[in-house]
Amino acid sequence: MTILNRLLAALLLLIGGALVWLGTQLLLTGGSLYYLPAGLVLLATAWLLWTRSARTLLLFGGLWTVTLAWAFWESGLNGWALAARLGLLTGIGLWLLTPWVRRSLGVKPVTALSGGLLALAIISLAGGTGWIFWNDRITGGTDLVASDAAPEDARDGEWLHYGNAQGGNRHSPLAQITPANVGALHRAWTFSAGKEPNGDPAPFEATPLKIGDRLYVCTGYNDIIALDAETGRQVWRFAAHADTDGIFGQTCRGISYYRQPDSLPGAACAERVYTATIDSRLLAVDAATGKACQDFGNKGAVNLLKGMSKAPTGYYHLTSPPTVVAGRLVLGGWVTDGQTTGSPSGVIRAYDAVTGQFAWAWDMGRPDKATEPEPGETYTPGTPNSWSVMSADEALGLVYVPTGNATPDYHGAHRTPAMEKYSSSVVALDVATGRPRWSFQTTHHDLWDYDVGSQPVLVDLADGRPALLQPTKRGEIFMLDRRTGKPIAEVTEQKVSVSKVAGERSSPTQPFSTGLPSFEGPRPSERTMWGLTPIDQAWCRLRFRQARFEGTLTPIGDDRPTITWPGALGGNNWGSVAVDPKSRIMIVNSSHVINYNKLLPRAVADAMGLKPVAKPSFENVAGPVAQQGTPFAASIAPFLSPLVAPCTEPPYGLISAVDLNSRTLLWQKPFGTARDSGPLLMSTGLPIPMGVPNIGGAVVTGSGLAFIGATQEHMIRAYDIRTGRELWKGRLPAGGNATPISYWSAKSGRQFVVIAAGGHGGILSGYSDQLVAFALPRKTSR
Repeated sequence: MTILNRLLAALLLLIGGALVWLGTQLLLTGGSLYYLPAGLVLLATAWLLWTRSARTLLLFGGLWTVTLAWAFWESGLNGWALAARLGLLTGIGLWLLTPWVRRSLGVKPVTALSGGLLALAIISLAGGTGWIFWNDRITGGTDLVASDAAPEDARDGEWLHYGNAQGGNRHSPLAQITPANVGALHRAWTFSAGKEPNGDPAPFEATPLKIGDRLYVCTGYNDIIALDAETGRQVWRFAAHADTDGIFGQTCRGISYYRQPDSLPGAACAERVYTATIDSRLLAVDAATGKACQDFGNKGAVNLLKGMSKAPTGYYHLTSPPTVVAGRLVLGGWVTDGQTTGSPSGVIRAYDAVTGQFAWAWDMGRPDKATEPEPGETYTPGTPNSWSVMSADEALGLVYVPTGNATPDYHGAHRTPAMEKYSSSVVALDVATGRPRWSFQTTHHDLWDYDVGSQPVLVDLADGRPALLQPTKRGEIFMLDRRTGKPIAEVTEQKVSVSKVAGERSSPTQPFSTGLPSFEGPRPSERTMWGLTPIDQAWCRLRFRQARFEGTLTPIGDDRPTITWPGALGGNNWGSVAVDPKSRIMIVNSSHVINYNKLLPRAVADAMGLKPVAKPSFENVAGPVAQQGTPFAASIAPFLSPLVAPCTEPPYGLISAVDLNSRTLLWQKPFGTARDSGPLLMSTGLPIPMGVPNIGGAVVTGSGLAFIGATQEHMIRAYDIRTGRELWKGRLPAGGNATPISYWSAKSGRQFVVIAAGGHGGILSGYSDQLVAFALPRKTSR
């Protein structure tokens, strides 16, 4: 026992010393008074324990009591906040109360108080374990009584666009799977999409299409695969032979489908699917055979680098499917963030869906020209791009384009008026001409990487008004009239802090969607800094105090770090939102991890050897970036503790429902558990419902269910959209960081739910190449 006591004394010495060091610095920055005296008491406790003094228990008990009072004063009944403040000390205190430790200190082994505290600890542990597994249970019904009738309209059982409807509502009218039987869902089949031809793993986050009795899906290297929708068996595979060298984020979010109206039955390429590739080609493939459509472009391909300025490989490519509207394919492109002011253009282009012939270009740097550039000219470099999924309203003749900001992201003194007008916006383009009809800016003079990554979602309101919902990384969701771009839900311009960086001209106001709930997350403060132990909590509190934070949209500075809230993950990312068009309930998944950013003067960046990269990768796109052509590079990082855990307290992800009729929040809850995440990048295996970062979207169905993967956890879930009750979950081989679909298979008379479970490197949710399908069991005859 003497050895164990001395090991504990050494541990207390280390903890106490760390708290004294951090607590002193924190106090000097105007922070909490707790950590310095707590560290001194722990140092004294360590000495008393080393010398086997009976006063050890009295001194430590006093510290624990004061800590308890301080924890409740700072955090109230917030369980995660209390755990950070009390967890470690409580564990040490319970060890000190054990009879064998008390005997070694010359204290009576058993007292009513110590016995009661031990009993309370055992009861609390058992209760906490029970609470974890109670919250992890399946609550949906397992009744297998389900309708055998196929949908009246065969199209109701298909999935024809990325978001099913052209307007991206991610709704399926199918209702065979209900709250009463969803608990009986089981894995029906899986399909492995395969690795790159060179053997490397490739991201897999595609949303399939379902047409007829086939599924169509793309891999991260743009191969297109047709599968039997009932069994998942491969029917054909088209090899895109994409050049992946130097491509960061080899992503294909989905493909597009078009049926040629005047084609003869059985004609080649009467129905075709398209992919826009990571090596900048637009490909058309016969949906029946998997062969290239020879009448499209040059033997099935259009070169999308035509008219673009020269740049290193990977600085421009495509990750999202083209939007099919009025017989045209409209697309933007992904541009490497943060490297230089001369990045490739963010031009939006349209091509004929049958011939691949160029139709028009919207180049905001050449507003009067819708043509391709003349020889020796290029589309305007450095303009805001559109890398995400667009939506369309064919009746209005409009395509809705979500845009990013002009490159690079974190300094904007060089931006032109045209760049400023359309950056971080949703822009309605005329499908026939490519000319803007209207635009709405979600962030003025964006200095935070708040590019609009979510697909605009179209919905018709109860009063008949055609609306557009635009989620943003800021967590603001704007409801606009999609005919005019005018706000339907109230938008107010509010004052924000302005940049103090020389030469910068940040906006003194920003738009806030005050007519709808916000999903920016809890406002960070020193008190909300979190940690698994008092040490990393004190470290996070000190780092927070050392940074500038003046609320949402605090501009990045060059004198000290800046807290960016929400971080560049969001808020809402490319998964967008799902809407039931009948009840007008909107399902929203959001992340809440903040960033810790700082501008680096050019001299500092040069000393670091920070230059634009020749081959983009996750580390040099999401980390320090060169921003060549501006006076500053930038250090960009999530705000994490030394244990590689977020410095803010949970939840780090939420799932919510909004009633669009009343524009109020119906319910909100933590999204995902800690099963597949933890400190030091290790999985805890614990199904603790803490809410985790998420990327991906939901599908809502005619029976009032929402199916969604998206989380860092390797799981897909079903929620009741009216109550938020979690009814079912299915295990996945990696994170389901894609939008699932639901479709009908006539072969077995069943509704399926399918998701690409490929994981995502940005949120450390693993890797797999599997497409996973779930369905109710087949009915057997009696």
